[in-house]
Amino acid sequence: MAYDFDLFVIGAGSGGIATARRAAQYGAKVAVAEFDRLGGTCVNRGCVPKKLMVYASHFASHVQEAAGYGWTFEPGNFDWGHMIKAVNDEVTRLNAIYQRMIDNAEVALYKGHARIVDFHTIEVADQTVTAEKILIAVGGKPSRPNIPGIDLAITSDEIFSLAQQPKRMVIFGGGYIGCEFACVLNALGTDVTQIIRRDKILRGFDEDIRTEVQDAMLRHGIRIVNDELVSLEKHKDGLQVNLKNNNMVLTDVVGLSALGRTPRLENLGLENTRVEVEKGAIVVDAHSQTAESNIYAVGDCTDRINLTPVAINEGRTFADTHYGGKRRVMGHENVPSAVFTTPEVATVGMTEIQAIEKYGEAGIKVYRSRFRPMYYTLPKLEEKTLMKLIVHVQTDKILGAHMVGDSAAEIIQGIAIAVKMGATKANFDATVGIHPSSAEEFVTMR
Repeated sequence: MAYDFDLFVIGAGSGGIATARRAAQYGAKVAVAEFDRLGGTCVNRGCVPKKLMVYASHFASHVQEAAGYGWTFEPGNFDWGHMIKAVNDEVTRLNAIYQRMIDNAEVALYKGHARIVDFHTIEVADQTVTAEKILIAVGGKPSRPNIPGIDLAITSDEIFSLAQQPKRMVIFGGGYIGCEFACVLNALGTDVTQIIRRDKILRGFDEDIRTEVQDAMLRHGIRIVNDELVSLEKHKDGLQVNLKNNNMVLTDVVGLSALGRTPRLENLGLENTRVEVEKGAIVVDAHSQTAESNIYAVGDCTDRINLTPVAINEGRTFADTHYGGKRRVMGHENVPSAVFTTPEVATVGMTEIQAIEKYGEAGIKVYRSRFRPMYYTLPKLEEKTLMKLIVHVQTDKILGAHMVGDSAAEIIQGIAIAVKMGATKANFDATVGIHPSSAEEFVTMR
């Protein structure tokens, strides 16, 4: 049977566009459908605009730190509106780049919501098209708890379009999104209260990392409250946040809901296929194949590792395998990640708890280094950096590397290469450090 396209990609986020472009470069006839702006969550409502806001949030502390080095600056004024416009202008510029990338790759773009009619047929923008293979890359969306008044809260998506900076902000959730925005807004001068259901933020990260970051956030003035959200209601002084333990917090009209994300699978037509969904995510095998032999899925909609570079790698692996004659499998172990809090977090490999569960306490050795970086000595600030290595006793291999501190993401990116290659503690010990730097601590721990 002749199809309109060799590959039809549903979703033009980072994973979908990477797949479409790579497949087209191999000569496949490719189309992609998107109802929203090109670039997906990362470009429009995630990594890119968030990181720009993180940069903006650091300048006030830089002024304070500069005084320790003899510099004197007049107190500055922060213009929220200027920052928001600049951030969104950059997002618009990136959208145009994504459009050019699609055009240059000769990928057909359908603007509209795509729905699968059967395992070879898609409806989009009042058209019906067919494809030999379908790849789903629809990403995720913010979760909203089903409680009274939740429509009064905004999600992390809307933070980038707030016309005015809130004087007070309540953030629900202790995951990386909530923690990042808590730090950004706090540093920009907003009075921040973060509500978490557990005793500590960043569930799933190494325990030492969680403690170090939470203590720093508290020290920087963020209030962290262990409680559960019950309801939201309007109040004459703003927005009233009602909590389970008879607590009540008043905030501005804005309340930020940061309780994770879920795959965006509604109205996708999966019921017309054999594609399986478990816990709200599309089930795929190691090759990103669903239960329908010609339908594949990558990225956050599969809820494996919800990171932009992972979605891109999954998509390119698919394209290499099916259209490039380079059969390979995307490895999901030892994937590095970062949390752009203040201080910054970066990690790769196993946490200490995970390593103990697999090898036992006697089977691992943990190295830690906690210190004040040289940068903070003259300003006389008690900012700390924490570095941690987890080593398998039997093989001497590095099982995990974790860091809290300035430039953690930049440092761990290099460490991740070594961990992925199976480096040992002896390899780290034999590496000459760059002095004076924080990064040298990773090769001098004893």
